[in-house]
Amino acid sequence: MQNTKETLVTAFALFSLFFGAGNLIFPPLLGFQSGNMWWLVALGFCLSAVLIPLFGILAHAKIQGTIFDFGKKVSRTFSLMYSILIYAISVSLPSPRTASVTHEIAVQPFFDSPYIVTSIIYFSLVFIFVMNRSKLLNILGKVLTPAIILILLAIIGITVFYFDFNFGTTHFDNPFTYGILEGYQTFDAIGAVVVGGVIIVSVNISNKEKTFEEKRVLIRKAGWLAGIALFVIYAGLIFTGAVMHNQFDADITRTALLNSISIKTLGSTANLFLSILVSLACFTTAVGIVTGTSDFIRHLFNDSQIAYIITAVLGCVLGVVMGQFNVAYIVNVALPALMFIYPITIVLILLNILPEKYASTLVFRSVVIVTAIFSIPDFLSTIGYDNEVIFLEELIPLSKYNMGWVIPGFLSFAIVNVLGSKKPIHE
Repeated sequence: MQNTKETLVTAFALFSLFFGAGNLIFPPLLGFQSGNMWWLVALGFCLSAVLIPLFGILAHAKIQGTIFDFGKKVSRTFSLMYSILIYAISVSLPSPRTASVTHEIAVQPFFDSPYIVTSIIYFSLVFIFVMNRSKLLNILGKVLTPAIILILLAIIGITVFYFDFNFGTTHFDNPFTYGILEGYQTFDAIGAVVVGGVIIVSVNISNKEKTFEEKRVLIRKAGWLAGIALFVIYAGLIFTGAVMHNQFDADITRTALLNSISIKTLGSTANLFLSILVSLACFTTAVGIVTGTSDFIRHLFNDSQIAYIITAVLGCVLGVVMGQFNVAYIVNVALPALMFIYPITIVLILLNILPEKYASTLVFRSVVIVTAIFSIPDFLSTIGYDNEVIFLEELIPLSKYNMGWVIPGFLSFAIVNVLGSKKPIHE
């Protein structure tokens, strides 16, 4: 009974880690546009937004380290640069996006005020909480996540039992790969690498009497439970959007669609409650990102409190600057960065869960370098150079799906292992 309780508590902690409120805006619109191919989009989305992040947790359980340890086999310099880049992206994109989501879900429907006002107030409060490290956020997190889950399950359940299963035609040429790429926008794989170690530390502290293997089994069971729950929520929201494809205007925004679906299924009162809960959950996410980044920089500067404060200020200023834009704009701006950093993050996660004999230093270096190189065309195509790299679509398999790195990365992994170069190279 005790083991079951520990597994459920850990599963809930993992679910809360990945279930960012901002993520809720992506599945409904995916379903809304995917039509009768909603199930294929859901599989792609859950592959990158559920399975890969859970692999990240399993990798943390294996290496028992921090984000720095994920790339250490490539080189310490690479690992440092990768860590800095990940934190820079986190405070520049997903953190400000929480302010935009809050404005569009909880402010815009009721008040005619500009984004910048919400952004300034929002990140002023974020800064106060970052500097004071209030335990209130942990308490809020334990209450918010179950409340949001119950409302979402109610939305999904009402849709299943009270709406006709009438699906339109898909808007996507390649539903599966589109779902994968949209899953990048959740930033969950990055979240697993950045803060997954916090969960591992917590498990170690609360289960000191357990052996390493027992703790790994606990994390594995909890991970799959959390994954199943995430899959149900994400797939359910995609299904809900698909069923309601003819209920709203075709050009409806992500946040407006989530609001409209909740009103149609639960009524305006429940929608107001959901708006408040999502906004609070967004706020806790932003505080977590800025605090984590500030802690990382402080560690680099010998635990300097000045470095912590400066980073917190810069993180909140960046939040105000980017948070004044709408969600759609931030999503578009995030795409180029994600097209480059996400493939590298995915291969680092996968390599770290493999047995040592298949993941030598040489394997790490070759796979990461090849993945980075073959991600460049995808990156360039998202910043306006698609005509310049279009010829590569004929040369690189899967390149036209913005996944040109997959086969070259796998081939480099296979070739290095087949050649038997498994001896670690000293840095």
